[in-house]
Amino acid sequence: MYEDLRLKPIAIGSLPHSNVEKAMNIVKKDFDEIPFFPQLSNVSKKEDMIIQFLEGFPGVKKIDDIVINSESDEFYAELEEFFADYEEILSDISSEKLEKYGISDDCSSTFPKLLEIVKNIKPKYAKGQIVGPFTLNSSLTDTNGINLIFDETLRDIVTKLLSLKVLWQIKQIKSANSSTVPIIFMDEPTLSQLGTSAYITVSESDVISMLSEICGIIKDNGGICAMHCCGKCDWSIPIKSGVDIINLDGFSFGEHISLYSDDVYKFLQSGGKIAWGIVPTLSDDILKNLSVEDLSKKFCDCVKYLTNKGIDEKLVIDNSLITSSCGAGSLSEELSEKAMDMVKELSTLLRERY
Repeated sequence: MYEDLRLKPIAIGSLPHSNVEKAMNIVKKDFDEIPFFPQLSNVSKKEDMIIQFLEGFPGVKKIDDIVINSESDEFYAELEEFFADYEEILSDISSEKLEKYGISDDCSSTFPKLLEIVKNIKPKYAKGQIVGPFTLNSSLTDTNGINLIFDETLRDIVTKLLSLKVLWQIKQIKSANSSTVPIIFMDEPTLSQLGTSAYITVSESDVISMLSEICGIIKDNGGICAMHCCGKCDWSIPIKSGVDIINLDGFSFGEHISLYSDDVYKFLQSGGKIAWGIVPTLSDDILKNLSVEDLSKKFCDCVKYLTNKGIDEKLVIDNSLITSSCGAGSLSEELSEKAMDMVKELSTLLRERY
């Protein structure tokens, strides 16, 4: 499946830029094969990974308010409308009601620019993204201060709203160029906390249900489903959810995935991909002193963690992509550009070498 993704560079999340054109020039330079829309929270707070996807949530009027008033009459009226819209859209994705649940220009200065790139250069792939359902549910609270993850109805709203967000992105990308395949990432940093005391009552099956529902929407509509987590998550969960690509911080936690080698082997055998976050973005000092050759050695180490578990080296390499460890939004503009350049340079080096 999608063999031409082998060792290609792909971006994760955010950039620190306050100038949209400057940010998109990085996309054009380093990610022309798989362009994406970076989140620029320095352009607008509304591009924060949580806030960006709240438009259309029942009862939410100020999308920078992450408290959900689920006890108001207004909420219940909008909830009824939301579920009616959801059923209509899923039965007919050409429904104009899908626009209600898209990402406005206020919440993404770069998505319209991505569509221009797709229309002009017609890439084989383009990357979209949402915050993952577990992370979004865990970041929002109701009026009693309780995380939405603990309320079955509110949890379902989040999952369905995010499903509409990915459906809208797929439709927009396909409208820009019908032959471009959307790769939609679910950003799930909080998934690394599943099983801790804070989420002890949240079951693995609940998380798999949320992820698989969104993943099914992506795949049923011609997209590729990916999931990013920058911590030590249980990688069997996204694999069981049906994702096509798992993305991890290979620089800091590359060995951790070998704990799930049986699941990973079956995943790779069935055409699944690992996007290795080899270029570090969470420490200025580390990034400053790294060369591309240093990173190529780190990639080799990551491959060995799996080959030492009996997984064939060629199977791993043929199903690998190259990314940064996480979004680069916390770096300076200069260092973020270095990181993005290194993703591209490492990809080029590895493709030449292998």
